[in-house]
Amino acid sequence: MMNNIRNFCIIAHIDHGKSTLADRLIQRTLNVPEREFRNQMLDTMDLERERGITIKSQTVCLPYTDKNGQTMTFNLIDTPGHVDFSYEVSRSLASCEGALLLVDASQGVEAQTVANLYMAMEHDLTIIPVINKIDLPAADIDMCNEEIENELALDPLDALHTSAKTGIGIDEVLAAIAERIPSPVGDPDAPLQALIFDSFYDSYRGVIIYVRVKNGTLRSGDKIRLMSTDACYETQEIGVMQLKQVPRKTLSAGEVGYIITGIKNISEARVGDTITLADNSCESPLEGFKEVKPVVFSSIYPLSTDDFPELADSMERLKLNDASLVYTRDSSSILGQGFRCGFLGLLHLEITEERLEREYDQSIILTAPSVEYRVHLRNGQSLTIDNPLYYPDPSTIDYCEEPYIRASFIVPKDFVGAVINLCISRRGNQADMNYIDTRRMELIFELPLAEILFDFYDRLKTVSKGYASFDYEFLEYRRSKLVKLSILVNHEPVDALSVLVHEDRAVERARIICKRLCETISRHQFKIPIQGAIGGNIIARETVNPVRKDVLAKCYGGDITRKRKLLEKQKAGKKRMMQVGEVEIPQKAFLAVLKNNEDED
Repeated sequence: MMNNIRNFCIIAHIDHGKSTLADRLIQRTLNVPEREFRNQMLDTMDLERERGITIKSQTVCLPYTDKNGQTMTFNLIDTPGHVDFSYEVSRSLASCEGALLLVDASQGVEAQTVANLYMAMEHDLTIIPVINKIDLPAADIDMCNEEIENELALDPLDALHTSAKTGIGIDEVLAAIAERIPSPVGDPDAPLQALIFDSFYDSYRGVIIYVRVKNGTLRSGDKIRLMSTDACYETQEIGVMQLKQVPRKTLSAGEVGYIITGIKNISEARVGDTITLADNSCESPLEGFKEVKPVVFSSIYPLSTDDFPELADSMERLKLNDASLVYTRDSSSILGQGFRCGFLGLLHLEITEERLEREYDQSIILTAPSVEYRVHLRNGQSLTIDNPLYYPDPSTIDYCEEPYIRASFIVPKDFVGAVINLCISRRGNQADMNYIDTRRMELIFELPLAEILFDFYDRLKTVSKGYASFDYEFLEYRRSKLVKLSILVNHEPVDALSVLVHEDRAVERARIICKRLCETISRHQFKIPIQGAIGGNIIARETVNPVRKDVLAKCYGGDITRKRKLLEKQKAGKKRMMQVGEVEIPQKAFLAVLKNNEDED
């Protein structure tokens, strides 16, 4: 039975045609009618389809008949395509024996192509290189063959040539999967060991778990145990996915399918966990499981304080579909009640924001994202801080540490200087530089994670005219000179606008934030000072000028003292108004701190 099973995934850089190739494979094997077909069939969320990215892993079971007439089962496990979801990608790869490595015929090998290849090789997968988009006028197959050999250390003679859009070469891809990818290994009679590689929440049936059975056999009605939590559940239904759920009586070693147990909380079905039988457990869980920890933190507040109960309900429902979202109650003197949230990365933050606004109809304010800093105090204590509000008194701090990443860039040689300047301006240290070919270079930089949170990706695309590609991995925590930058509006600190910044960039950052706030806060009847401060020291200031009534309009003549008297009276009124007046800060003002100084160039 296992000899006729092939478990594989498709890995590629962003926009190299991964979802389109999956569509062609599904069309060719499942014979999907034209009226039922839609592009990106494995992408179930509107957000995935609009952005052209995969956010949630999916699986589909494809029947295939080879040239000898033998019927086989291909299990395609679709993987997320962004660095934020690298742990989910690693668990999907652990469920496979082989991978199709896509290379865009017009763009060649890029940063995530290399990163995904290394990850696949760590899991000892059989790699089939596929040169996609060969129908494009700009396609350069010779260049791709050269890069596959030099950069990826794979044999270019093994590469398949396809156009997923037009369907060229799809039969050759299916034949290569059958011939080159090994069948799974495992013992159907051993105690059950099944790897959870993803899960999602269904409003009617609870959590649906996607698993790859490594050893043993699972039957409908069996009582299972989740090894990380020791929770036990009875299976209500098991089966395989063929664009829809197809129930089965058993799932055996080597197979990929789904399990429904009636679990109500998706965080109980953790990605990477091992499922075994409650009454016949395996000795040890599968390797590789870890708790996913957020790396980017931001606070979410409702636009109107009256909408907090609705936001709380929306966050609960969103958590049912996104186990990696972490949040706790938070409050602000300016913005009221809200939530402090942890995200896997900036893309995860953007997706959460868009889903709250579109799927749950919430109008929200996001504070500036920050990372997790380690603060070591003089008394020997250590604190982990992700919110500037909890930054301790500087006099009690011995030293601070911030997270660093190892970033890999693949850049056309014409833009190398611009990318190096961008990285150096973000406190980066160049670690390595390699020639890929005569046209492109690989740059390796060590960068503070906080420096890529704001608009780094946009700036990278700007300075390279869209040609540079970027991938990164966490490196370590390093010592850093951090200060808390407070923003005061009308002499009142606005806690939602305060940020932790490096000492060398504090003045520059404060000036930009003050200038942006000055542009976004509307004029009032009185003068509004906007100040950036570190402790008691004001390091930047802008002023929103008041709206003035022309009190001299009715004064047609007479002595100058009459006019001066009216102006002095107005000045006294403005001063009194400033002492008691409240400043309205619009929502777009809070986005000012998300901008960085390069936008001023």
